[in-house]
Amino acid sequence: MKNTEKISTQTLLALLAAALLSFTGILTETSMNVTFPELTKVFNVTLDTVQWITTGYLLMVTIIMATTAYLLKKFKSQTIHLLAAIAFVVGDVMCATAPTFTILMSGRLIQAIATGLSTPLMFHIIFNKIPAGRIGSMTGLAGMVISLAPALGPTYGGTISSTMSWRMIFWLILPIIVISWYLGSRYIRIDPVGTGGFDVISLIFLAATLFSFVFGVSKAGKYSLLSGQVVIPFIIGLISLAVFIYSDTHGKTQLLDIRILKWLSTSLSAFTYFALQFVNIGVSFLIPVYCQYVLHSSPFIAGLVLLPGSLVGAAISPYAGHLADSKGYAFPIILGLSSMTLGGFLFFGIQTVLTAWIVLLIYTFLRFGFNMGFSNTISNAMLNVPRKYTADVNSLFSMLQQFAGSIGVGIMAAVMAISQNNGTGSLAARSFVGGRYDFLLATLLSATALIAAIMNFRLQKHTKLNIEESD
Repeated sequence: MKNTEKISTQTLLALLAAALLSFTGILTETSMNVTFPELTKVFNVTLDTVQWITTGYLLMVTIIMATTAYLLKKFKSQTIHLLAAIAFVVGDVMCATAPTFTILMSGRLIQAIATGLSTPLMFHIIFNKIPAGRIGSMTGLAGMVISLAPALGPTYGGTISSTMSWRMIFWLILPIIVISWYLGSRYIRIDPVGTGGFDVISLIFLAATLFSFVFGVSKAGKYSLLSGQVVIPFIIGLISLAVFIYSDTHGKTQLLDIRILKWLSTSLSAFTYFALQFVNIGVSFLIPVYCQYVLHSSPFIAGLVLLPGSLVGAAISPYAGHLADSKGYAFPIILGLSSMTLGGFLFFGIQTVLTAWIVLLIYTFLRFGFNMGFSNTISNAMLNVPRKYTADVNSLFSMLQQFAGSIGVGIMAAVMAISQNNGTGSLAARSFVGGRYDFLLATLLSATALIAAIMNFRLQKHTKLNIEESD
């Protein structure tokens, strides 16, 4: 069934403003991955330390996204976009001129504020300004931005670092932020709807939860899994998570309403969304590192192998949304997860004969699957909760998306580091083993998400949520 409702030019330009800022922020998440070997020498740090440029960035983005359910209800969207643009510029200049790793890390964390605000803002515009019958198509375009940027990042970073300097990665993107700021100041117009107080306690314990888990994962690359350096952060994370859940569900104010997870369909969609991004960002980190350490590719080639997949994903994402609008969400999501599972299995199964060309082809197939399922998963979740909870779903899923990327990079980097530090043979041989475990992890997680999606759509088929009654 076709929807002929028109979308205003103002809405499209507002979306473009948020999309440009979100795209640029996400681009820098993975553009630095191909520079990790160089940065370890420049700043005299180890690989498991330098990966915090990506992991720490994603962690900060996750924490900021947790606040957006409140911020989008309390402040004008135009104001939020302006704050995001300013934060990006400040952090970008710090990174470009950083004399030490500490300054570089600080700049990345400030930049993360921009991405943490802009990505939920993009979806906020869609779910407030786009007709229901065209939400799938528009979230498909948003998904194109979110998925294209991390895949283009290594290509962009590899090209710039090979031909100029890694510092130019930050200087060259500044004009995009200026354009985004201009468009946002003119066309983003969504007034706040009012809300209660801000739950600072929940935010503190949520941040402690996320940081503890990611920190524990990062230490697993250096220490035994049963050592205090690994176990203690996980214990602290579990305690913080329990306090966060209690505070958020029993306090007078809420950071975001996690009670939306009481609907099994929402919980299954949340897990699927998490798994999709875990594999996406994790593999986008793994492949450039694997190509350099095992296949002895240059940074340029290591980044370039991701480019075709990113372009295929960009082309598929809007079509996947259109397919969901016309045929329903089950087909593109299940097809996508099946493709991702098969892609991960191919990486694992034929690893001994992998070349840069074969990696390129398999990754392209895997990216097809990711883009078929990613934006459709959040759209399906949005349409299966009462409308008053859409800001909470937006905030929660955006937060899960970034945490998945953060923990995905952390775990895959830790697995690689364990193999490199404790294995036998050459560095290439040790990296090969680490890659094998990472490919297996990506395969199993994709398969689990596929099972969750099948269960979800069977549930939706037999138990339709009565939104009007819940509202």
